[in-house]
Amino acid sequence: MDKKQTLLVVDDDQEIREILADLLANKYGYQVICACHGEQMFQQLGQNDVDLIILDVMMPGDDGFELCRKLRKTSRTPIIMLTANGDETDRVVGLEVGADDYLPKPFSPRELVARIRALLRRMDMLTVEAEEVSAAARDDDDDAVSFSGWTLDMATRHLSSPEGIEISLSSGEYSLLVAFVQHPRRVLSRDQLLELTKNRSAGPFDRSIDIQVSRLRQKIEEDPKKPERIKTVRGGGYMFTCVIDRVMVDG
Repeated sequence: MDKKQTLLVVDDDQEIREILADLLANKYGYQVICACHGEQMFQQLGQNDVDLIILDVMMPGDDGFELCRKLRKTSRTPIIMLTANGDETDRVVGLEVGADDYLPKPFSPRELVARIRALLRRMDMLTVEAEEVSAAARDDDDDAVSFSGWTLDMATRHLSSPEGIEISLSSGEYSLLVAFVQHPRRVLSRDQLLELTKNRSAGPFDRSIDIQVSRLRQKIEEDPKKPERIKTVRGGGYMFTCVIDRVMVDG
């Protein structure tokens, strides 16, 4: 029997919490836990494996925007924000601080459930794809590859420039470069890159992908301000444009 997916409802209004919990658990079969403020939300997250968070904006103490911002420092759990204010500015702010979707009150229960299902499907697809590419990548961990005159030896973690100079890479930069060379000429979203890199770093991969990309460009691009090897794809993520060749390394 499949494990029920767990939703966390965070709202200071007890009646709304109870209505949503009853609807989502009894009619749609989710496991539902609740929190009435931010401190309780983090307690629940520490005690439960949560698949999606439904987060109200207007709450005492830290509001939903601030809680979302804090969550995104450590978690990629999908977040749907709820608010009584349907103003476009609030919607934009919610998405900018890391929410995946935004629903103004009052809302149709069917619409909420449809959005929940869509987000959970998206996360399932990302997880499956990341597992598949990670499994394939493990088979290549001892390979050496070349691109545009550069050589990356994945057995020793050494990167050499076309001039034969060894370039130092941080754990995060190395993990990101491996992800790119193993998936060349393919658009990789930030979520996919996080999944592909998180098990390779010596420590937690807690820097943003954008910062790591910027640092890697400084080392492998001729002009980091006009990158040709790691291209930004608007609305998509990044693409490593180089042709990859397998090479033999002495020793």
